[in-house]
Amino acid sequence: MVTRCAWAEGSDALMRAYHDEEWGRELHGEQALFERISLEAFQSGLSWAIILRKREGFRAAFADFDPGAVASFDDRDVERLMEDASIVRNRRKIEATIANARVVTELAGGLDALLWSFRPEVTVAPRDMSEIPAATEESAAMARALKRAGFRFVGPTTAYALMQATGMVNDHLVDCVAR
Repeated sequence: MVTRCAWAEGSDALMRAYHDEEWGRELHGEQALFERISLEAFQSGLSWAIILRKREGFRAAFADFDPGAVASFDDRDVERLMEDASIVRNRRKIEATIANARVVTELAGGLDALLWSFRPEVTVAPRDMSEIPAATEESAAMARALKRAGFRFVGPTTAYALMQATGMVNDHLVDCVAR
């Protein structure tokens, strides 16, 4: 039997595949990181399974998360996205994604360098889910830096989820097959 982190156990093949193939793996690149930070913001208050099921819809709706393309979206695009059942239709999150794309296109040094500058030097392999924090000093610092740059929907918890998802920290449990 394969041991996985508790959140990936069960019958949801999409969650298992995400856990086994993506979550906790190092991810770089403006477009890839913009997608992840956007999806983490949309996930706020929802389950990650909902976001994964709608991921292809998000990609289609947000021009594959090309920051330059999304930065050019206007009020008509917001209205179009509010009618798109293939994504989470939350006006504030849609508007934040567009605003965040504009910030990404103007970031000195780039999104990749900014985000990865908050990677902690040392992380401890958790033995069980209770040892995994919701936020850390590094994620709080990342959230502050992103907000100063003009990002929206990026608090310390969302920033930590991004750090986990993109391999800045490895929160796979000690006995997890993906560790």
